This record gives sequence, structure tokens and C-alpha cells, in this order.
Amino acid sequence: MSPRFSSLKAAPLLLKGVPLLRLRLQRCNLIADGVLSAPRCPCCVAEPVWREEMVSTSAETSTGVLGVRDPPKYHRCDDPDYRKWKNKEEEILRDIEPIISLTKEILHSDRYMDGEQLTVADEEVVVKKLLCHHPRSEDKIGCGLDSIMVDRHPQFRHSRCLFVVRTDGGWINFSYQKCLRTYIRDKYPSHAERFIREHFKHGSS
Repeated sequence: MSPRFSSLKAAPLLLKGVPLLRLRLQRCNLIADGVLSAPRCPCCVAEPVWREEMVSTSAETSTGVLGVRDPPKYHRCDDPDYRKWKNKEEEILRDIEPIISLTKEILHSDRYMDGEQLTVADEEVVVKKLLCHHPRSEDKIGCGLDSIMVDRHPQFRHSRCLFVVRTDGGWINFSYQKCLRTYIRDKYPSHAERFIREHFKHGSS
């Protein structure tokens, strides 16, 4: 058979394949443009793991179940121990607030000049509410208490503090905060350290 005869015989077959080829080319163009998605073999392509995790997390959220990476978040006010502490903290503050206010007024207002002795009424409150709770109150009073005085701190001259004036004429300063810390430790032993840590500065004498 001559080559010319063979080409003429194959021509109808090529013409039949033109529409199919044109359809495939159009499909390829649509895939390239993003209109169609490329076919995938379900046995060869695995679903990404993160998609499963997203579905799982979404399901847990919708049903109210918390995941491992989503620990429960409680408001501190819902914690019984925290509420108990706040109630006790308020109780202690109410207890010591009057003597703190009086002491600050004595030290930081012009009510008393440097070296001036307290009035009988103020001295009575300071001795009862402060001095008698000082951990070294007996050493501070020494031979006997004559009066309570306001004056400059012996080391920190920019600040004022309370002094015990003894019957022999000597005097020694004492820290009202140290008195309050001892008072709180004696009256509120279960909550004292936390309260002192949150509300008091480190004191000295």
C-alpha cells in the first residue's frame, strides 16, 4: 500500500479525534484558570491532619468540651479560696484602718510639731493599739513610759516617727508598722503572712 493511500485512510480517524482533543484542551484551560479542580484519586490523596484537628476543635467548642490545649479558665471571684481570702482581707483592713489613719495624721500633718508629745487621748490609743503589740515593747519602754513623742527619724531625717519617752528622760523610736504586723500575726495567724506581704513594706525598729 502506498504512503499516499495510507495517509488518506487515516485522515478520517484524525478528524474524529479533533473534537475530543479540543474538549481536553478546554478542560485544561479551565483547570489552569481555577474554574475547575483537578481530579484526585481518593486512595492516593490524604486529607491534611490540620483539617481533622480543626473539625475536632470546632466540635469540642460547640459541645462545650475542652480540649487538651484549652485549659479551663475560671474567674478568680469564682474560686472559693480566693473569695475566702478577700473576705478576710477586708476584715483585717476594717480592723486596722482606724489606727492607721490616726497614726498617719499624727506623723504627716501639722497636728504635731517635731519633738511634741501626743495628747493624752492620742497617747492612750497609740499605746493600746500599737506599742503594746511591738515584739520588743518591754525593751522600748525600759524603766517606764512617760509619754509618746513625734520627732524626726534618727537615720532618715526627712521622715518622722513615734518615740517612747522614758521616765528617766531617755527616748527611743518604734515602728508602728512592726506593731501592726505583730498584732495581725497574733489575731489572724492563717492569713497574716499573705496580708503583710501584700500590704506592708519592710520595717525596722
